[in-house]
Amino acid sequence: MLVFLTALGAMTGLTIALSLLLVVANKKLYVPEDPRIDIVEDMLPHANCGACGFPGCRNFAEAVVRNETSPGKCTVSSPDGLENIAQFLGVDAGAEEKRVARLACAGGKNVSRSRAQYTGISSCRAAAQVAGGGKVCSWGCLGLADCEVVCNFDAISMDRFGLPVVDEEKCTACGDCVDICPKDLFTLHKISNRLWVNCQSLEAGDEILEYCEVGCTACSRCAMDADNGLITMQNNLPIIDYSKNSSTQKPIRRCPTGAIVWLQPNGTVIKGEESPKVFRKSTLPLVSS
Repeated sequence: MLVFLTALGAMTGLTIALSLLLVVANKKLYVPEDPRIDIVEDMLPHANCGACGFPGCRNFAEAVVRNETSPGKCTVSSPDGLENIAQFLGVDAGAEEKRVARLACAGGKNVSRSRAQYTGISSCRAAAQVAGGGKVCSWGCLGLADCEVVCNFDAISMDRFGLPVVDEEKCTACGDCVDICPKDLFTLHKISNRLWVNCQSLEAGDEILEYCEVGCTACSRCAMDADNGLITMQNNLPIIDYSKNSSTQKPIRRCPTGAIVWLQPNGTVIKGEESPKVFRKSTLPLVSS
C-alpha cells in the first residue's frame, strides 16, 4: 500500500510540475497574433476555394498580412474588395488574372454516339470502370454530372445534351472538377484564353465523324492558319501555346468540324465559317454491333 501511495504521489507531483512548466513556456513563447489577420479575413469572400494557392481564406489572410503574397492572388474577390484590402494594409493590390475551368469536349448526346446504354450507378467514375463508360469515343465526356455534383460554387450545370457548362462568373478555379473527371477533360486556364480546342481525341482522319460529328480530325488547318507557331499538332491534336498572342479567331475559320472554337464571356461558343451547324436536338441512336 505504501509503495502504491508513493508511486501515486510521484505521478501527481510530476503532472503538476509539467503543467507548471507548460504554463511558464506558454507565457514565455507566446507570440501575439496580428489583429489585422481577422480584419483581412472578414474582407475576403470566405469561399475557401484554394484558387489563391492557400488551403483557405484564413491562411491567405495570414500570408497577405505577413506580406508573403499580394491581395490580388485572390481571384474570387471583386476589384473593389481587393483594393480595400490593399488600402487597409498599405500595400499594392497586385494583379492576378482570374482562372476558370474549361472542358475539352463538345460531344453531347446529339452529336456523339454510344455503343451501349449504361444503367449502373449514376456516376462518371463508376461508368468509366465499365469498358470506359459506353461512349464510342474513349476520350469523350460521359455526361453523368460528377463535376456538377462536386462543384461547391454552383458554377457547373449540365445542358440538355449531357455536357457540363461552366459559369465563368461563379467559377473559382478550385480544381474539384479537374480532380473528379475520370476522362481528364477539365483544366484550369486564364479567363482571357478564349481560343479553345473543344476535343481531346487522339485519333486522326474522318473516321471519327462516324461516331462524333464535332471531333477533331487532325486536319491541321488551324495550325496552318495560326501565326507565329501559336498552334502545333501533337498526337493528332492541336495544342495552343498561350504564352503567345492567342487573341485571334483566325485559327477557327477553316475547321471542318468545329473542334476548335472561340469562347465568349457570356457562354456563347463561336465556330468557324466552314464548321457545319448542328440542328439535331435528339439523342443519336446506339452504334449497331
